[in-house]
Amino acid sequence: MIALFPWMPALVGAPAMPQAPIYDVVIRNGRVADGTGNPAFYADIAIRQGRIAAVGRIVGTGAEELDATGCIVAPGFIDVHTHGEAIARIPLAENFIRQGVTTLVLGNCGSSELDLGAFFAQIESNGIAPNVASLIGHNTVRSKAMGGSFNRPPTADEMAEMKRLVEQAMLDGAVGLSTGLIYQPGSFAATDEIVELARVAAAHEGIYTSHMRSEGDKIVDALNEVFRIAREARIPCEVSHIKLSGNNNWGRAAEILGLIERARAEGLDITQDQYAYTASSTGLSQLVPMWAREGGPDAYAKRHADDAERARMIEEMKQTLARRGKDTYDWVQIAACPSDPELNGKSVPDAARLRRGSDDLDDQIALILDLQKSNDTAGIFHGIGEDDLRAFMRHPNTMFGSDAGVREFGKDMPHPRGYGNHARVLRRYVRELGLLRLEDAIRKMTSLPATVFRLEDRGTIRMGAWADMVVFDPQTVADHATYENPHQYATGMRWVFVNGVPVVRDDAATGAKPGRAIRVRSTAPAGAEG
Repeated sequence: MIALFPWMPALVGAPAMPQAPIYDVVIRNGRVADGTGNPAFYADIAIRQGRIAAVGRIVGTGAEELDATGCIVAPGFIDVHTHGEAIARIPLAENFIRQGVTTLVLGNCGSSELDLGAFFAQIESNGIAPNVASLIGHNTVRSKAMGGSFNRPPTADEMAEMKRLVEQAMLDGAVGLSTGLIYQPGSFAATDEIVELARVAAAHEGIYTSHMRSEGDKIVDALNEVFRIAREARIPCEVSHIKLSGNNNWGRAAEILGLIERARAEGLDITQDQYAYTASSTGLSQLVPMWAREGGPDAYAKRHADDAERARMIEEMKQTLARRGKDTYDWVQIAACPSDPELNGKSVPDAARLRRGSDDLDDQIALILDLQKSNDTAGIFHGIGEDDLRAFMRHPNTMFGSDAGVREFGKDMPHPRGYGNHARVLRRYVRELGLLRLEDAIRKMTSLPATVFRLEDRGTIRMGAWADMVVFDPQTVADHATYENPHQYATGMRWVFVNGVPVVRDDAATGAKPGRAIRVRSTAPAGAEG
């Protein structure tokens, strides 16, 4: 062909000009579970400047092209219940990102950083791999305002200071208020105190989450307290790590879910989270009567040295054990004992035999009471029924939370949930047991928590959303951590993106730290308590 004008090249036979990539990353040929719970579909996904730029058949190229054939592409998982404040010194948080978790919610069970503004600034300055949001902890603000752990109501000035601290946290971007009502000093708080603080969080559109006063014999009373707080403070409430502790309470899941559904029918906004294991983990101190621990380690040491007081502790512990239908603590494993690391991983009877030469019940109790003096021992408690776990998991408003911290690989003998919780759901309860549809499980890990915790532009795959995404093989994704060998990473994650940047590639951390502190904002002005 002859050009019409001498300065124009011929249209036929001219070499094609290479196109510059218009996207940072294009993920092709994957099956997209978009977080809504709708059936997965085949589509390409383009990422540009940290956000999802296109979903569908994408013609333009990416600077990096990824083939996701045979894989699921989903929003990054949101772990709604963590104790991950150690991310400030372990910023890659590999135990989380390698199972697909791209956002951690910190500050649960009443314990949080006090100055969230400073904490957020610190972790962003240092760099972190996953995103972080946080609640403000009731125990934290009560201890600060009242100068310690005291079994009394706050004074008017102390209450005003607690409210000020909660409001400041909400202004700094907290997602809400948490309580841990089996832990001191929160265990000493009346419901009215919590309602007052929850109203402050509610005025800033926050949520209230609770490790309730009981997850066993008195769980109905504990739930009714949550409902009262939701009603009087007009605040959405989430029940933390819902469970039925103690085999004498197994089989009550339908009853408990019925109570929650009745509360929702009343108009209360109640949700719940859980971890996918039949063992819990907290301080070994929970085996010691609460009155004995009041006032801290020094006060406890004095009571322990008193023969009559110690005898009272022993008798109450035996009674509590009997109510669980137990005559031994063989269901309790020591997870971390800084004052005596040789006990890590041992059951209480084994530890008693090692340290006291006998594993009879009196020696087991004596060991527990001795360890309480240092108040630094964590335990794993095998006391949850599998049938109840599955019933709670099937409920549409149950989310997933590991209840774990950022792990230092190889240290102590922690609960395996910190390495495997979300991968375990996908392996055991989706692939092997078929308890959940894949799309439903992903919804519980993504869009549901993003909605409940107001994590804007996260939790779904759609144009404009932040590019927090996971690409995994649904046939191979698996947890490997066990109670005997907890320091094992999950596998099956081909890519994990945080804000458009790969933090995991082929089951290995990339070392990138694109995570952000998610500061949740409300339109309410300071002092807007309703």
